[in-house]
Amino acid sequence: MLRAIEVARLGMGYVSPNPMVGCVIVHNGIIIGEGYHREYGKSHAEVNAVNSVANKELLKDSTLYVTLEPCSHFGKTPPCSDLILQCGIPNVVVGTIDPFAQVAGKGLEKLRNGGCKVLQGYLEGKCIELNRRFFTFHQKKRPYIILKWAQTADGFIDIDRSYEQYGQSTWITNDLSRIAVHKMRADESAILVGTNTARKDNPSLTVREWYGKAPLRLVIDKSMKLPAELSLFDQSIPTVVYTSKEVTGKDNLEFKKILFNGNELDQILIDLYERGIQSLIVEGGQILLKSFIGANVWDEARVYTGKSYFHHGVKAPAFDALTVKSEELDDSWMFVFHKV
Repeated sequence: MLRAIEVARLGMGYVSPNPMVGCVIVHNGIIIGEGYHREYGKSHAEVNAVNSVANKELLKDSTLYVTLEPCSHFGKTPPCSDLILQCGIPNVVVGTIDPFAQVAGKGLEKLRNGGCKVLQGYLEGKCIELNRRFFTFHQKKRPYIILKWAQTADGFIDIDRSYEQYGQSTWITNDLSRIAVHKMRADESAILVGTNTARKDNPSLTVREWYGKAPLRLVIDKSMKLPAELSLFDQSIPTVVYTSKEVTGKDNLEFKKILFNGNELDQILIDLYERGIQSLIVEGGQILLKSFIGANVWDEARVYTGKSYFHHGVKAPAFDALTVKSEELDDSWMFVFHKV
């Protein structure tokens, strides 16, 4: 199962809105096949694992390990549970049940009714963690939310900038940290900034330092006061602007009207759920980050900490969280927190 989890991660950034799934087939203690879900709409992990087995006769005396319950319905591809039964694989070990309503135990039921010996719940915690975005989306009806910011060693995310300094990002960490941020963007479905961040930093929010698909860009602009020449409005990739105004969209640029009545976050998250967005990076700035923290609507925070000192400026958000990971990035650090 550990190997199945390992190969499943290779699908990161390519399979959403499907989950990452890995599959390993074992005969007499030896792995004879393995596969993972490579791309949305393409073959599932079980299909790729079966296809990788050189001698298909061995399948009738093998055990199939899979991180997530095999599907039982026709979607983009045929049911994997049917394939397992057709191949005569007698033993199936499953990491966790699929929370998707069209599966949710039906795959295991079909396998058992077909004569398979099914064991479930092996390394379940690790398998759920692997697909925490997928589980959050289906169970909480919203994206998995990652708060992200960079802060100095003394806890500031920006200087007190004058109008003349707008459009010039305040660089706090280093090149390796920037690569890590771009990799994160390639892994996630959407990225959100507030009005002040868009105006002050003029961010592109694209993937440039890593290979992968850029996330859906989102920006809040209640009164449509942001300059049209900002990089966010260059129509290079799909972008949604949340506003109180009725505005006609353009290619790759959509204006979504919401009510600014105190529950803007709920409206945005409902909209993202309806779009099938499973993960969201909240890039800032301070007001937007604090609004998510204050509403207790977030799952993970990634804080990039540099060695510089600002001594005064815009303070980093304060929050209660559990540190789950730290990673040294040359002379900077990346800390990962989970909500307590």
